[in-house]
Amino acid sequence: MDNLKIGRYIQHLRKTAGLTQKELAEKLNISFQAVSKWENGDTLPDTGILLELCDTLNTTADKLLNGGSLAAVERRMMRLEDVLTGFQYIESIGRLFGEDCTFFTGMIEGINSKMNIDLLSYLKDPMTRDVMVAEVLIQGILSGRTVDMDEIEAGFRNKAMVETIRRYIAKASESPVTTA
Repeated sequence: MDNLKIGRYIQHLRKTAGLTQKELAEKLNISFQAVSKWENGDTLPDTGILLELCDTLNTTADKLLNGGSLAAVERRMMRLEDVLTGFQYIESIGRLFGEDCTFFTGMIEGINSKMNIDLLSYLKDPMTRDVMVAEVLIQGILSGRTVDMDEIEAGFRNKAMVETIRRYIAKASESPVTTA
């Protein structure tokens, strides 16, 4: 846990609620110095008052202890729109830098070599582009990310791809994900 990030988040919530350190401390029956230590990242709130603190600051314990970040499950959500945007960005680099720019050609050559494909021609063909998008989603699923199946069903014309993604979701839920 990042004490300083948590402290800054507590301070932000306190100020948003229009409370001074002293007023927050009084609501929690603690000293204002304890609130100051949280906000400076010196200490963390005691578990005995954590839920009351969260209620007072209108947040959840998970969000508070993540310093305002979304819960881990939500952070792990993989959106189809983001994957599509990622491929658009790859194409944009060629247009922005020039397709003969070393940065662009090196990036494309690296992807082509690693995946044994011709990325630019795959991106031009709608069918192979869909396959690549599905592959990115499947890789994410296998590494523990989640997807919204309603979004997948609406976003893919090819229903066989939707079923393939659904099978990988089922496969991933059968075996636990290990992370290094």
